[in-house]
Amino acid sequence: MKKSYTSLAGTAMLLTAGLILGSGCSSGNIQTPAATTTATTEQTVTAEAAPQPPVAAKKPKELTTLGHTRVDNYYWLNERENPEVIAYLEAENKYTSQMLENTEDLQQQLYQEIIGRIKQQDESVPFKDDGYWYYTRYEAGREYPVYVRKKGTLEAPEQVMVNANERAEGLEYYAAAGMNVSPDNRLLAFGEDTVSRRKYTIRFKDLSTGKLLADAIPNTTGAAVWANDNKTVFYTMKDPALRSYKIFKHTLGTPTAEDKQVYHEADETFSTFVYKTKSDKYLIIGSNSTMANEYRFLDADNPNGTFKVIQPRERGLEYSVDHFGDKFYIVTNKDGATNFKLMQTPVSKPGKANWKDVIPPREDVLLEGIEIFRDYLALQERKNGLSQIRIKKWNDPKADYYIDFGEEAYTAYISTNPDFDSKTLRYEYSSLTTPNSTYDYNMQTKQQELLKRQEVVGDFDPANYEAKRIYATAQDGTRIPISLVYRKGLELDGNNPALIYGYGSYGNSTNPSFSSVRLSLLDRGFVYAIAHIRGGQEMGRQWYENGKLLKKKNTFTDFIDASEYLITQKYTSPDKLFAMGGSAGGLLMGAVVNMRPDLYKGVIAAVPFVDVVTTMLDTSIPLTTGEFDEWGNPAQQPYYDYMLSYSPYDNVEAKDYPNMLVTTGLHDSQVQYWEPAKWVAKLRDMKTDNNMLLLHTNMAAGHGGASGRFERYKETAMEYAFLLNLLDGQNQ
Repeated sequence: MKKSYTSLAGTAMLLTAGLILGSGCSSGNIQTPAATTTATTEQTVTAEAAPQPPVAAKKPKELTTLGHTRVDNYYWLNERENPEVIAYLEAENKYTSQMLENTEDLQQQLYQEIIGRIKQQDESVPFKDDGYWYYTRYEAGREYPVYVRKKGTLEAPEQVMVNANERAEGLEYYAAAGMNVSPDNRLLAFGEDTVSRRKYTIRFKDLSTGKLLADAIPNTTGAAVWANDNKTVFYTMKDPALRSYKIFKHTLGTPTAEDKQVYHEADETFSTFVYKTKSDKYLIIGSNSTMANEYRFLDADNPNGTFKVIQPRERGLEYSVDHFGDKFYIVTNKDGATNFKLMQTPVSKPGKANWKDVIPPREDVLLEGIEIFRDYLALQERKNGLSQIRIKKWNDPKADYYIDFGEEAYTAYISTNPDFDSKTLRYEYSSLTTPNSTYDYNMQTKQQELLKRQEVVGDFDPANYEAKRIYATAQDGTRIPISLVYRKGLELDGNNPALIYGYGSYGNSTNPSFSSVRLSLLDRGFVYAIAHIRGGQEMGRQWYENGKLLKKKNTFTDFIDASEYLITQKYTSPDKLFAMGGSAGGLLMGAVVNMRPDLYKGVIAAVPFVDVVTTMLDTSIPLTTGEFDEWGNPAQQPYYDYMLSYSPYDNVEAKDYPNMLVTTGLHDSQVQYWEPAKWVAKLRDMKTDNNMLLLHTNMAAGHGGASGRFERYKETAMEYAFLLNLLDGQNQ
């Protein structure tokens, strides 16, 4: 397969500041409380000048499920095209700007610090594929990457494939994805999203002439996979709910309307995708759900042939597929292999009855993936919460070994390795104190070469920082890993500000990796903590199983227990402890502030999934049907009751809450903007404290925020300023 590499792009952020509408506005949907009448003119002016939050109108809507009725006063906010909704979001943006007005200088300072650490003119480490060197570079002062290649040697003239800066001109948002070169190296397929809804139009470029072809395929995932004839591509179409549901075949030069459907994933709990094996021998169509997979294959030399099923789907049977020689290699949980194992099967007889063990399952090691070479096999594994890379030689299975990384908390993963015949493995490494580093590792001699380490511009010295791994004890006795980083010389006196981050869903592991952005907090005395809570997969597959469905609350209580441990160990105190999470991690934030609002000085909830029950009942919303095995189907009583018991929006109460900053994007395709908007509206109505509650909506972006290389950090600067401002001016 020609290696594809995706843009790091996102959008320019608009801090839209609309007018706050008074209580007499015709819409009746946004109100501002009247200023308090006072005894003197001076006092009256002061009171009236104080920013007043917008108050969303209550329009009760009854939602009845399984005989139980909920009343949603803010359901009307889900009308994205309604001018009244836009006015409300803009009013919230203006209020946020007013409340953070005293931090504008600090925000600018933080922003300049953050982008000042980024090397302006930079490029990735080139990789070689079929006679060409491919890499991505950035130009000084520009927001987007330039995708380039050189033929034969790195001294050859540079050929620009896509200059995303030029493609993004005049657009508020731009993202390129799925760069994929044809087998004859002449044509490029790539995807473009200009809205931030993750709906890409696939375009084609003749690299020999530099001209775009007339072919354009809208509403896709952005990736086109080439057959070996250099004219046929396979791509994935999205349905109205943004589910990847159909695979089509397109022949260059023919109308898109004539494209042939080759597969339809009719089960709404599955999504589908297509790729090419590293061997370039087979095209693979995969179907994926939380609890099952199914794959089909076709000889890439015969794009008009019929795909054949490898193993029909079975609930509970998960597997993935790659190819080597006359066999498929399968990473699977077959036969109760909870942490997965590696099996092989003949291409001629691919069904599971013919699968044979290559690497058996292990209770203490999670097998995450493989990279196949002609002479070697590299395995991506995880043990004790840390990533590992294991090397095996095909003709000497006893001579396997692990690469030694030598740090207490780190991240290492297999990178881009398109050369099937290579004896060199490329991998990436970083830790909480070590910037991202690219290595080439000779699997035969065990010698490695550092090709590049991310340059942090300025006076950064990793020796000034300390990272460690500690463990909290959960309510049920489970040990919860916490990764920490802070400046050396920290005193455990409970007087340090701390930010604890968590996610804990979908089996996604939060790795302890480096962030130059984070230095702006560490250098102001912050302790930064990652809580490796259940629902992720840091400690193996069971870690995930024990943090989803009817065990989801373990995720929330683990985070609370980790937070309390930081306090008892004197890393921080409740009046200096902050929490942050995004997306499903935003759900985590919503749950913990309902359960333990007293534990945090402030909370940042980014693009938070907080209206769990209503969203999971609405199958027209992206992701819903494919996530019943993650959260449960609330159309069934046990899941409805359980989800209702923790859904942040449904459990808002009349009580004190911590200071909160909530962010979202109007075009979010993953968590619709109205979830955080409704949540904030309800919190405003019910909470009994005077703490800050701010909602910031990026009116030009989606789930990933702004697309520009630098522009995205304006929102980060706002978030950090929010935290620092709550410390009464300390640590700024």
